[in-house]
Amino acid sequence: MIEAVKRIVFVAIFLLSPLVYRGPMAAEFPVILSTDVGNEIDDQWAITYMLVNPQYKVLGIISTHAPTLPDPSAQYTYRVLADVIESRLNMANHPQLFEGANLPLTDDKTPRPSPGVDFILQTSKTFSKTNRLTLLTIGAATDVASAILEDPTIADRIRVVAMAFKSWPEGGREFNVANDVKAWQVILNSNVPVVVGCGSVCRAGLALSFVDAKNLISQHGPIGAWLWERYQAWYYRFIKPLRKNDFSKSWVIWDTITLAYLEGLTTQRTYPRPRLKDDMTFFHIKTDRTITWITGVDSKRMWADFLQKLDAYQRSHAVSRVCGLSFLP
Repeated sequence: MIEAVKRIVFVAIFLLSPLVYRGPMAAEFPVILSTDVGNEIDDQWAITYMLVNPQYKVLGIISTHAPTLPDPSAQYTYRVLADVIESRLNMANHPQLFEGANLPLTDDKTPRPSPGVDFILQTSKTFSKTNRLTLLTIGAATDVASAILEDPTIADRIRVVAMAFKSWPEGGREFNVANDVKAWQVILNSNVPVVVGCGSVCRAGLALSFVDAKNLISQHGPIGAWLWERYQAWYYRFIKPLRKNDFSKSWVIWDTITLAYLEGLTTQRTYPRPRLKDDMTFFHIKTDRTITWITGVDSKRMWADFLQKLDAYQRSHAVSRVCGLSFLP
């Protein structure tokens, strides 16, 4: 009897703990990630968050292009991606990696072939309207849009969750969108369900100052130390030069908004789906099609969830400290 009571108390404490995620995801939630890792530092954080989470069944990761990277940029991103997963996360057995498009679409009718597009199309065939494959898009959306152009029926088998645009209702310029505006015109003109985490929401909820980042991540094992090193390298190179002794300016870990959404740690609203003009602003039309727009993120719970899963991963995987990095940032 005493042992039974102890078990009941333990379960009650476990379920009531604020650090235990009790979200809607089923076991082995299937996802494909498209990333421009190597362009900035937020992709590394998002990739880590995704891969240390045992609930995700990551079917593959696709590198994509960015104008700030050496040409051919998707090939460069692929090398950074392999370094992150194999050297930093020490994953001998990891999701398949694919090189995506090295350039944006030339128009909204012509796909740009790549191994990444082929992988999306082939993988999507086992999914349906009631069991959709999630495409996380945290870079240029070229490969996702190309898959839609290659096979429009894919709209019945996938959904897109992306970090994109500046704010609602304007839309507006944002790095991932600017790198392939035509791709986003294709996506918004399709019937693919779309979820967007925009820049203004990320700035409000996912900004970390120099001190915040250090306190958050630096003491969480070799992977945490590496993420802190990347933050410092970025901060001193791009944020600090004009600020002397002022460390108050923060940087935003943008792309984690997509994982926060999947974890059930955001709020969102559904709006009529706009069309996208070439200047990256929205043209609002009367339509039955919709878009899901993230309106807020519970960053406190998100970071707690991230650290809990990061620590658990490092307890079960032999991860050693690797100094330096072959690629920037």
